[in-house]
Amino acid sequence: MNDQTQPATVRVFIALAPPDHAKQELARELRPAYGTHPHMRWNRIEDWHITLAFLGELPVETVQLLRPPLADLAADHRPLSLALRGSGTFDDRVLWSGIDGDLDELQGLATDVRSAVKNCGVAFEDRPLRPHLTLARARRGDRSSAAEIAQGFAEFTGQRWSTERLHLVGSNFGRSSGPIHYRDIEAWTLGHGSPTRP
Repeated sequence: MNDQTQPATVRVFIALAPPDHAKQELARELRPAYGTHPHMRWNRIEDWHITLAFLGELPVETVQLLRPPLADLAADHRPLSLALRGSGTFDDRVLWSGIDGDLDELQGLATDVRSAVKNCGVAFEDRPLRPHLTLARARRGDRSSAAEIAQGFAEFTGQRWSTERLHLVGSNFGRSSGPIHYRDIEAWTLGHGSPTRP
C-alpha cells in the first residue's frame, strides 16, 4: 500500500486486552492443540482481546470523533480484575476462552462504552456482551475440531490480572484481502485518562 494513500474507512472495535503473561499462560495450555489441529485458523496471540463494542466499517473522520469521549470514559473507570477461564464454541466453529472476575463491572464498562459511541452518532449492532477471547476458527465443513479443543481446556483457570487500558482498535487499514491484523488507533489508561499510542 502506498504510504501516502490513506484508507477512507476502517473496521473498528473497542476492547480490553489481557497482559502478555496471561496470554502466554493460555498459549501454553493450547500448545498441544496447535500441533494436533494445524488446520484451524488460529488467531495471533498478540491479537487476543475482549471486545466491548464492535462498530464495523467506519469513515476515518468518524473514528476521530470517538477519541475524546473514550478518553474521558477511561479516566472515570477503575481497572478491573479479570482472569481467563474455561472454553467453548460459537456455532461449533469458533473456539473461545471465557472471562472470569469483575464481570458486573465489565458489563458496566461495556454499557458506558456503547453509550459514548451512540452519543457520537455512530450506529452499530448492539449485541449483548458475551465476554470472551476468540482463539481460532474451524474451516467450513469441520465442525468437530473446535469442540474437541474446547473440551481439552474446559477446566482451565488462569491467574487474575488487572486491566490496564481501554483500546480503540482498527483492522483492514486499506487492505481488501489477506489475513486480518489489528492495531491500536489509540489506547487510554483506565483510571488515569493518559493516552498511550503504539
